[in-house]
Amino acid sequence: MQQIKNFINGEFVEGVEGKYFDKHSPLDNRVIARVSEAGKADVDAAVRAARAALQGKWGSLTTDQRVDLLYGVANEITRRFEDFVAAEMADTGQPRHVMTHAFIPRGAANFKVFADVIKNVPSESFQMSTPDGRGALNYAIRVPKGVVGVISPWNAPFLLMTWKVGPALACGNTVVVKPSEETPLTTTLLGEVMNTVGIPKGVFNVIHGFGPNSAGEFLTQHSLVDAITFTGETRTGTAIMKAAAEGMRDVSFELGGKNAGIVFADADFDEAIEGIFRSSFLNSGQVCLGTERVYVERPIFEHFVQALKAKAEAVKFGRPDDPNANYGPLISNEHRQKVLSYYAKAVAAGATVVTGGGIPNVPADLAEGHWVQPTIWTGLPETASVVREEVFGPCCHIRPFDTEDEVINLANDNDYGLSTTIWTTNLARAHRVAARVEVGITWINSWFLRDLRTAFGGSKQSGIGREGGVHSLEFYTETRNICVKL
Repeated sequence: MQQIKNFINGEFVEGVEGKYFDKHSPLDNRVIARVSEAGKADVDAAVRAARAALQGKWGSLTTDQRVDLLYGVANEITRRFEDFVAAEMADTGQPRHVMTHAFIPRGAANFKVFADVIKNVPSESFQMSTPDGRGALNYAIRVPKGVVGVISPWNAPFLLMTWKVGPALACGNTVVVKPSEETPLTTTLLGEVMNTVGIPKGVFNVIHGFGPNSAGEFLTQHSLVDAITFTGETRTGTAIMKAAAEGMRDVSFELGGKNAGIVFADADFDEAIEGIFRSSFLNSGQVCLGTERVYVERPIFEHFVQALKAKAEAVKFGRPDDPNANYGPLISNEHRQKVLSYYAKAVAAGATVVTGGGIPNVPADLAEGHWVQPTIWTGLPETASVVREEVFGPCCHIRPFDTEDEVINLANDNDYGLSTTIWTTNLARAHRVAARVEVGITWINSWFLRDLRTAFGGSKQSGIGREGGVHSLEFYTETRNICVKL
């Protein structure tokens, strides 16, 4: 049985309290690892190690030296690509192609991209007049925020963890990472990479555990943590924000979404079907950017529903390394019960179940896994809970619309504001609608295309702050002004 330990000050260590918890495979519910739970003393040790590294060797490195080390991290991840793929498949149960084409390559890219950003970011300067006529020069410098607490989710664990660790380290910070208890493997494996490359001890630390009264709460409440970045559900973000208020510490949140897909009648039909299928069901619907509300212009509504139904019913359940499988399980039995409860709520609210709505038939060796069917509904009012609340599962509700103004109002009538997709060949209308939809990111005739230099984040209850390119630097650095009398 594999044992997963905490990574503190460059060493893999057991929690001082000796507690372990089980890591279950989403595929068949087998226990695949025992994970050491960090107690308050372990979290304190990790934070103090990060503080010492910040004030020691890491803090004395030049930007170019940090950049070289981060390029080394990216290259070592690539060299150990298969190790990371295997670990992420074991953690999530998702198909191999998702890992090899998206999640692991993006994890490596996050170190290179932000290394380049910090190396090339410009600084500002201003000349000003003074009463004596000699003038003064003002210029800005960026300094690290300090020790950053990173709390990462389970749905794309390596990608989303490195999306925070990459810019944090590039800017000269040190980090203490608390990965989800559901997905501890790749974050721990990154500790081996850090040691191989020569990242100084204490720069990157990993603590395992849960939220309340465990590693997550101990980290967010620690007085030596200077900033906290979190990706996850909105309720947890609210609790973290309250903890961060002590000491006036900065937060960066990417939270929930109930994202709308808008399909106009003039869209390229096949591209729209493929795009909505991916955005609704990729990663078994466990994507913060996923589409759970679909609005289709009335002339193509029935045809669209039937075409999406056919694609949903064609998915193949199976193990990640099965070349015929393209669909994985949910992360845990607890999450499956949550998703199935929404499936029941939809039926109780009067939904027409176009397809799915339950547990699929899978091979006997997978019967104990956390499987649910891709599910499509129609016929619900906008007030229904499955239309308003984030399910975070493989499902969507499809509703017809008649006018541009109507669909914009429908898309905006929600507490969340993370993303939307618009499908139309009328680009004037696409630009017009995109400007009016209240979200942080809009895709036109695509989904999940990401230039890592662009701003990413949500509006309303979908988050605080922006990540990506120079936008990440606004969180991971402080800008100081220096005024020189000439």
